[in-house]
Amino acid sequence: MEQKIVNPESGREDTSRRRFLKWLLGIIAAVNALVAGVPFLRSLISPSSAARQNPWLKVASINSLPEGKPVDIRFMAEPDDAYIHTTVLRSVWVIRHSAGDITVFSPVCTHLGCYYQWSQQSNRFECPCHASLFSLDGKVLGGPAPRSLDVLPSKIENGNVYVKWERFKVGTPERIPVA
Repeated sequence: MEQKIVNPESGREDTSRRRFLKWLLGIIAAVNALVAGVPFLRSLISPSSAARQNPWLKVASINSLPEGKPVDIRFMAEPDDAYIHTTVLRSVWVIRHSAGDITVFSPVCTHLGCYYQWSQQSNRFECPCHASLFSLDGKVLGGPAPRSLDVLPSKIENGNVYVKWERFKVGTPERIPVA
C-alpha cells in the first residue's frame, strides 16, 4: 500500500498562483470593459456629433467671385462619422449673380454621380461620363440626366459664402437626400 505524501507548501503555492491568475484575468477584463465602455458612455452623455458640428462651411469671399461665371471652389471639410474624424476635399460650383445673390450647385451629376465640368466654349456644364448637358441655371439640356443639377443650401454672411454640404441620390427624377 502506497501512501501519498502531501506537501503543505505546494498547496499554498498552487493557491497563490491561482489567486494571481484570477486577479490578472480580472484586471484584463476590467481594462477591456473600460476601453469598450468609454465610447459608449460618451455617446450617451455628450451631444451627438451632428449637434456639435456646424453644418455651414465657409467656401469663399463673395468679392473673389466673378459675376455671372461659374467657379469651381474646393474646400476642406471635417465630417464626423461616429468616432472617425477625417478631412475630406469637397468642391462646389458657385455662380454669383449679384453682390447678395448666389447659386451653389453640387458638383455631382444627377445621372450616375460623375463630376461634371463647365465648358467655356459651349457656355454650359458637361458631364464627361454619359454626355449629360446642363445650362448655367442647372437645367438639363441633353443626355440621360433625370433632373436638373442639385442646388445646395447657401448663405452670404459678412462678405463670405457659406454652404451646407449635402449629397443626393443619383439616377432618380426626385431629389432624395442621402444620409
